[in-house]
Amino acid sequence: MAYEIPVTQARAELAELINRVVYGGERVVVTRHGKPLVALVSAADLERLEQDRQPDEEQVISSVSALGSSASAAGERGSFGLTAEHRRPGSRG
Repeated sequence: MAYEIPVTQARAELAELINRVVYGGERVVVTRHGKPLVALVSAADLERLEQDRQPDEEQVISSVSALGSSASAAGERGSFGLTAEHRRPGSRG
């Protein structure tokens, strides 16, 4: 569970909050009008969060690039009512 603190109070206690995050291992959420604005996390926590997110991004990229131009797309053109198709410059057809 993260420690929540209003932005006005966080401004006055920034040094203490940094110490709580770095040495106490806490996560601090700074709020405005009760809504979360930012979170203070240690550099080690941030690194872990970024590493955890990276495989998901790579999975999406590989999935999208694997789609490429699908062979079934050409056969489905008529069913979607497309009246034009892109041709590379110089190709005849």
